[in-house]
Amino acid sequence: MTTLFTVLVILVFVALLVAFYQMQKRHVKFSNRVFAGLGAGIIFGGILQLLLGNGSKVISHAMEWIGIVGNGYISLLQMLVMPLVFISIVGAFTKMKSSKKLGKISANVLVTLLATTAIAALIGILAVMVFGLDGATFTKGAAETARIKELADRQSMVQNFSIPQQILSFIPTNVFADFAGTRPTSTIGVVIFAAFVGIAFLGVRRKAPKEADFFANLIDSLYKIIMRIVTLVLRLTPYGVFALMTNVLATSDFEAIVNLGKFILASYSALIVVLLVHSVILLGVKVNPVNFFKKAFPALSFAFTSRSSAGTLPMNIETQTKALGVDEATANFAGSFGISIGQNGCAGVYPAMLATIVAPTVGINVFDLKFIVMLIAIVTISSFGVAGVGGGATFASLIVLGAMNLPVAIVGLVISVEPMIDMARTAVNVSGSMVAGVVTSERIHELDRNILNDENASIEVNS
Repeated sequence: MTTLFTVLVILVFVALLVAFYQMQKRHVKFSNRVFAGLGAGIIFGGILQLLLGNGSKVISHAMEWIGIVGNGYISLLQMLVMPLVFISIVGAFTKMKSSKKLGKISANVLVTLLATTAIAALIGILAVMVFGLDGATFTKGAAETARIKELADRQSMVQNFSIPQQILSFIPTNVFADFAGTRPTSTIGVVIFAAFVGIAFLGVRRKAPKEADFFANLIDSLYKIIMRIVTLVLRLTPYGVFALMTNVLATSDFEAIVNLGKFILASYSALIVVLLVHSVILLGVKVNPVNFFKKAFPALSFAFTSRSSAGTLPMNIETQTKALGVDEATANFAGSFGISIGQNGCAGVYPAMLATIVAPTVGINVFDLKFIVMLIAIVTISSFGVAGVGGGATFASLIVLGAMNLPVAIVGLVISVEPMIDMARTAVNVSGSMVAGVVTSERIHELDRNILNDENASIEVNS
């Protein structure tokens, strides 16, 4: 019977995929198809959970096949990340009319990312206080116990990881290894290497313009090819979102969600407040937040379902340039930096919340201003080099808790609801990256408000 029910589930899933294909053939708007995929995944996954229950062998077997669509889509996007980061950064230099704006772009992007991360950390601290989670204890089951043991091993790798060592880890020693993503800081390594290539290009352009033009044309051709591949992969977004959301709902542990409901509510409340802060920042540069989030929805919804900031990079850059009016150089910098530096959700809110929850258990007064300032500073500094994939928040939390001499068991105790919170964290990460792009583009007077205010300007990948 298990095999029969598994086949039935897969057949229903395939039938829904066919329905999405028909929507594409009828040229239904891309954002509407993404939204439909999100909604269908919630409904289908929820029905499977209610009918079959958590831990069902039918769900387990069916998700292995459904994962081909969902996880396969994420893998395709992650395949593009390193080439896209490199080509985007180098392309930003070759397309830059004046090298004088280079410093302004990078400085503004970094300042915006780090400032919003510091604010996010403060919001995380306040959320714990408001919901009374400081000093809270959570149930420890078999999964949590195993996770705590694993984290103890991982912490041994970062407990003596000083800030100078962390800074040194950004510098690539083998750029080919970084292109392969062998280190948590590989993305920053590729960004740094690309920046050196770009700076070298500017020097060559002054002394050997003929060779520089050849290189610029080569990079432009590679960029067009990479973005064409991005377009081909993005066509699969509604299918990927549907499969990923089905998996999330069908495999969620609802009992654990109920047990940790207060922590989930506090986390989502903090993350929503961070989005409100993003809105205020946008208002500060005279950008309508409603219009911004409406246009950013396809990218944010994918970030939510995939839990991958890096996987969302192609959609991030496309959204900034084609829907929000951000200039290409700024969009490339903001998108690339945003997947490993100053992630508001994973490296801001989450580590700050865990540190504030566990601090009273070792006799620290969380209302002490010195503790709050120190925690915000450590969270902000530690936000450099956070991997842009699921699990980056764990890495950031281990660094922060280790730096504050706090126990790491708290990270393992919330493992059962980690995926649910990680979805919102990732969406907030991507939102912060896009906000940095819009703010920076406005400050260097390159923001195209005709595109920004055009309701029809959005990501369309039908062709």
